[in-house]
Amino acid sequence: MKRKRLLPRRARAVPQQTNTEIMKRKALFFDIDGTLLVDASKELPKSAALALTEARRAGHLVFINSGRTRCLMKDVEGKVPVDGYLCGCGTYIEAEGKALLHRKISAKRRWELQKAILECKLDGILEGPKACTVQTGVSHMDEIEHVKNVVYKNQGLASADWNTELVDFDKFCVLADENSDEEGFLKILAPDVTAIDRGHGLYECVPTGYDKATAMEVILKRYGIAREDSYAFGDSMNDLAMIRYAGNSIIMEKHAKGLEPYATFITKDVEDDGIAWAFEQLHII
Repeated sequence: MKRKRLLPRRARAVPQQTNTEIMKRKALFFDIDGTLLVDASKELPKSAALALTEARRAGHLVFINSGRTRCLMKDVEGKVPVDGYLCGCGTYIEAEGKALLHRKISAKRRWELQKAILECKLDGILEGPKACTVQTGVSHMDEIEHVKNVVYKNQGLASADWNTELVDFDKFCVLADENSDEEGFLKILAPDVTAIDRGHGLYECVPTGYDKATAMEVILKRYGIAREDSYAFGDSMNDLAMIRYAGNSIIMEKHAKGLEPYATFITKDVEDDGIAWAFEQLHII
């Protein structure tokens, strides 16, 4: 069921809460890029860091809930005070420094997927817990070269011959162009891999049955927190599962339109202190 969308932030009144509601322990889940970090600079606003610190001091739990795998947490580790990391769209869950769940793709299936990407003339990145791996050599897609040289420049990107070297990965992203057998590749993924369409031929591919919502469910059960006391913060379509699942769903002012029907609150953008502003308006701190 779609939620009734609240009006944009400038035209919306925030309901008052009682002291009992304010003091109730909450679980807060955050996407990274465009939500906690400014997209272009990858900077964490001081207001957001302070808000998260105050929330934890008040007894609330803070978790990163990202499509990134565990090896790609360098942008936030040490900068964001958190209780754990939910990585790879729910395929890896870590709380208080301990791994609670790790969904691995079998070696046989990884071989099939690696070769299918090449045979169907796609390209992309295989994302594992310890490293992200690209195909050896120069990609036939300029976008992939840009990602390798700019986006992943400081992330310790590995390379391998996907025809002969088995790569360790939990999920992956692929890009299709006019020469790709996009339809054929998506058929190969079924029934055990779900492809999230990010637009413009880009697919984020995750083992079926795992997403940001299933990761939240594990955490809420572990800590005995009711779903109604969960808060999800996001901005893009790979946040859809957690935005739909959370008891309280907050999206940034710049967001994918597909999230709007499920959002309960629209905040300012991260660079405009949107996290801290939402915390204040929703009485989290």
